[in-house]
Amino acid sequence: MTNPVAAIQKLYSETIRELKKCTWPTRKELFESTRAVISGLVIMTVVVAVLDGVFAAAVRLIAGMN
Repeated sequence: MTNPVAAIQKLYSETIRELKKCTWPTRKELFESTRAVISGLVIMTVVVAVLDGVFAAAVRLIAGMN
């Protein structure tokens, strides 16, 4: 059985080593990505809201609940 403290220390040091290999985005890249995600969410919200209205109207029409 291995020493749990040594295993945790090894995991921590390996994690730090791997994180140093990562390429982190610049502030500008992060801002642009965030803007793209928020824009996509807004567009999808509008699409879902429009489709919800269309389908709700269709169901009311079919069910005769005008």
